[in-house]
Amino acid sequence: MTEHNITRIQLDDKEVVLVGTAHVSKQSAEQVRDVIEAEQPQSVCVELDEQRYQSVRDGNKWKNMNIFKVVKEKKSTLLLMNMMISSFQNRVAKQFGIKPGQEMVQGIESAEEVGAELVLADRNIQTTFSRVWRSIGMSGRAKLMMSVFYSIFNRETISEEELEKMKQQDMLNSVMQEFTEAFPRLKKPLIDERDQYLAEKIKQAPGEKVVAVLGAAHVPGVKREIHREQSLDQLTTVPPKSKVPKIIGWAIPLVIVSLILYTFMNNPGAAYQQTLSWIIWNGSLSAIGAAVALGHPLTVITAFLVAPLSSLNPMLAAGWFAGLTQTWIRKPNVSHFENLSEDVQSLKGFWQNKVTRILLIVVLTNIGSSLGTFIGGADVIRVFLENL
Repeated sequence: MTEHNITRIQLDDKEVVLVGTAHVSKQSAEQVRDVIEAEQPQSVCVELDEQRYQSVRDGNKWKNMNIFKVVKEKKSTLLLMNMMISSFQNRVAKQFGIKPGQEMVQGIESAEEVGAELVLADRNIQTTFSRVWRSIGMSGRAKLMMSVFYSIFNRETISEEELEKMKQQDMLNSVMQEFTEAFPRLKKPLIDERDQYLAEKIKQAPGEKVVAVLGAAHVPGVKREIHREQSLDQLTTVPPKSKVPKIIGWAIPLVIVSLILYTFMNNPGAAYQQTLSWIIWNGSLSAIGAAVALGHPLTVITAFLVAPLSSLNPMLAAGWFAGLTQTWIRKPNVSHFENLSEDVQSLKGFWQNKVTRILLIVVLTNIGSSLGTFIGGADVIRVFLENL
């Protein structure tokens, strides 16, 4: 058995065998099978949490999604981001004729075959996403979303030989260096903290021999962190939300309403102009967002009517109302959920599938509403200053 991409670590009376994989590589899945069969470990750790484990075990997960619930619980953006992030991996996996994450599936199956205990060693994906989102700031979020959107537009293909090269230490360090430079605040919650979490879960796995199936990017960090004490409680705590966005969210409508009322007492005509500007900018840009996402005409109208009011209440969002309207009028059927994994692999598919179209309507309508708030608010201030 080749030792390529395999790292052995001795922890007192426990031997840990790390298998560094590429998540869309045939060779990785085959190597995972060979290593577990040869080592006969008492435990097999896989880079999955409970949610992703259920996803790889249940091929019908999309059929069971309640799109009404997703929109009402304000999870549209999170779900859309997850779909976009997975689209690149799915396309590469399709290029090589395998399922994404096949090496993790192989780890699960091989653990069952040799009678090893399966350990889900990764941190909950929701916790990771929350810690990422709250640590990178507004500019970081914008850069992250741009990169995610680029992954859909980018149609480049890579060879499996290039994919395997990325599992070499020197290449990996080079890639991680570029990653850190592009997203310096993203690396800590997405890579470093998960290295610590994975290392502790692997260390706690029962048995004298443990095989851990990890993405190659985590192997150097796990090698380093496994010799240190880690606190799983600290690593799973979600940082509290910053109060600044909430303060700004309430301050903007308070200022807008105050300026319009003050102007009304001095010049009712100017106040009418302010109100009309606020309605037109908010409504129009929200409606444009819904229209770009190919929303039903009633969905576009809903976005136009709701946005001027929802922009004055941070607890509401025009996109939620537009999304719910679209869901009511164009409710997805089973086929749309069944085709999700295929449709998210292309930009065209995102707009054609009724499920992703609803998510796009929510997100783009909210973006339009936000732009309308700033432009309309600026015009309200302009008219106010002109009538002082």
